[in-house]
Amino acid sequence: MRIMKLNVPAIVLVVLGALILFGKFGSVVGFLFAAAIFALGYYGVKTGKTFLGWLLMIVGGCMLMAKLSWLIGPLLGIVLIAAGVIWISGKKSSSSRSGFGG
Repeated sequence: MRIMKLNVPAIVLVVLGALILFGKFGSVVGFLFAAAIFALGYYGVKTGKTFLGWLLMIVGGCMLMAKLSWLIGPLLGIVLIAAGVIWISGKKSSSSRSGFGG
């Protein structure tokens, strides 16, 4: 019986090659870069360098929002629709209970 060892560098190379092949390497690196800038800002705020930390967090947060805009837009739409439906259903039920018919 053979025991297989996990070869992490080989797996990393395969994943990077697949990302390059499918043209997604730039987007993954961009996302990781934005997340790293945000994390460095958070670390700066925690260590007492508040101005530089907040600056990096704001820049990193804006970069992350730009990278995740494909997800943020539809989620915002879903939240707005749900809030409107809840608001409408809440108005109907509260007005009928209060006796101020409408």
